[in-house]
Amino acid sequence: MHELTPTGPDLDDAALIELYNKDHDPQLVRMNFVSSIDGAVNLDGLSGGLGSPADKRVFGILRGLADGVLVGAGTLRAENYNAVTLNEVRRSRRVTAGLAPIPRLVVVSGRLDIDPRHRALAEAPVRPIIITHAAADDEQRDRLAEVADVLVHGVDRVDLIAALVALRSDYDLNHLLCEGGPTLFGALHAAGLVDEVCLTVTPLVAGPGSGRIIGGPAHPAVEAMTLRHAIVADSALLLRYARAA
Repeated sequence: MHELTPTGPDLDDAALIELYNKDHDPQLVRMNFVSSIDGAVNLDGLSGGLGSPADKRVFGILRGLADGVLVGAGTLRAENYNAVTLNEVRRSRRVTAGLAPIPRLVVVSGRLDIDPRHRALAEAPVRPIIITHAAADDEQRDRLAEVADVLVHGVDRVDLIAALVALRSDYDLNHLLCEGGPTLFGALHAAGLVDEVCLTVTPLVAGPGSGRIIGGPAHPAVEAMTLRHAIVADSALLLRYARAA
């Protein structure tokens, strides 16, 4: 188990990159979530209140390793996402590793209820991708196509399996970091697409009322996972689990 502090010599950015890069397949769907000790996924409707400096640091590291940042439209709106950007050091590190300078934003939306002027889309340095299904509104699809590539997979609900195949074959987005929300996590899990879960357990008891990090309809899929590493940082736990293959 490793101690993580903002200036800790044993876990600088290079050490964290090595930890989170270790022993995973090139094609990866990695979830990144934060929860309280009692399992709350947010405080007052937002996950940001559960964060910590260590969690934010790892958040940046994980974005720096991914080809694409995958997020549900509801989370994009609720968390008021900015455009996905990286600082010059992380961009340079990605280029050296053979990656594009900035990961591409990928938004999953069945209703396409996203404003094309949303800064995560309109200010994106790399053209985002929006994944929807054939029953979504055609006019809204056309409006969003002005600021993003709109991919249609599924008849009346998003076919995530087909969408991931297209992201990998057509866009070379093999390593996807999913930042939420719980409904998208539940859909990816139901489809058998979750390879890793990175979970920060923050030292707070939130009390009743908040949902879990995974949501959506109940289904019988149960996935055993193996702990790859645990980091202790100011009483928070930063955990990385992978499929127990």
